[in-house]
Amino acid sequence: MAGHPEDAEIRFLTGTYAPLPDAAHYQQTVTELDLGCGAGSYTIQLAARFPERNILAADVMLGRLRKVIRRRNRARLNNLTVLRTEARFLISFAAPDGCFDRIHLLCPDPWPKDRHRGHRLLSSDFTAQLHRVLKTDGIFHFSSDDQTYCAAVRDVLETSGLFRAVAADPALDGIVSDFEQRWNDIGRSVTHLFYQRLPLPPKTIGH
Repeated sequence: MAGHPEDAEIRFLTGTYAPLPDAAHYQQTVTELDLGCGAGSYTIQLAARFPERNILAADVMLGRLRKVIRRRNRARLNNLTVLRTEARFLISFAAPDGCFDRIHLLCPDPWPKDRHRGHRLLSSDFTAQLHRVLKTDGIFHFSSDDQTYCAAVRDVLETSGLFRAVAADPALDGIVSDFEQRWNDIGRSVTHLFYQRLPLPPKTIGH
């Protein structure tokens, strides 16, 4: 069976344990990552609004990424790279230190049942890796319609001592993900959290 033409334009990291392509370039220029991009509505709007920035769209679902490629090509966007990868692998292993100016994690599955909470990305270990891959003063942007999940994310980030809450960036006003639009259409609001990376505290040397 012939492959999909979009697949040639997707960079596959999942299953290959490959490092992030062009990582050195991303470290030296303004780069944003849409982690779990879905069908790409937010990513496409982000790339169109900031044509001077590198925008990376990452998801593990191949069908979604093919849609992103088609939408990107229709919009003639030259600054958007599409990655097929699992979020934990990308942040914990594939991406080098200080790679991203801003990471967006928008409306992930809240996994509300106690037995499923281990599937949530926002753990102390993952938070430490977010801190590692963000640049100095980089921003982590999280959203959810689930207020319990938002409270848990606030607790993890603030307890870590690695981030501080900051105001929403007005430059992002009007950019809405596919997931958020679905909730808005049925009258449910989505909360957005913005956290800025703090420097690591100085190490104390024991005597």
